[in-house]
Amino acid sequence: MSSEKPNLITCIVQRGWADKVVDKAIAAGAEGATIYYGRGRGVREKLGIMGRFIKPEKEVVLIITKPEQTDAVFTAVVDGARLEEEGNGFAFLHKLDRAVGFLA
Repeated sequence: MSSEKPNLITCIVQRGWADKVVDKAIAAGAEGATIYYGRGRGVREKLGIMGRFIKPEKEVVLIITKPEQTDAVFTAVVDGARLEEEGNGFAFLHKLDRAVGFLA
């Protein structure tokens, strides 16, 4: 078992975008991903009438990476989801202390 700890990239995007994000992540070296559905709350309510244009349905993408893959995969996720454009979602990185079952 490697002494280097894996990372978890979490990306939350609009419904229908997750497959494109995962395709980009795999092309950048990720071994796979988990996608599940969620519903956002908070921002829509604060925007009042303008909040109607933000769909609450989201897709959440989880990608575990080896340390040497993390930067490339994270960059690919940002690109695939077009996260630099306002309102497309967001991504963040977790440093994991332990992971079981992750392929070496």
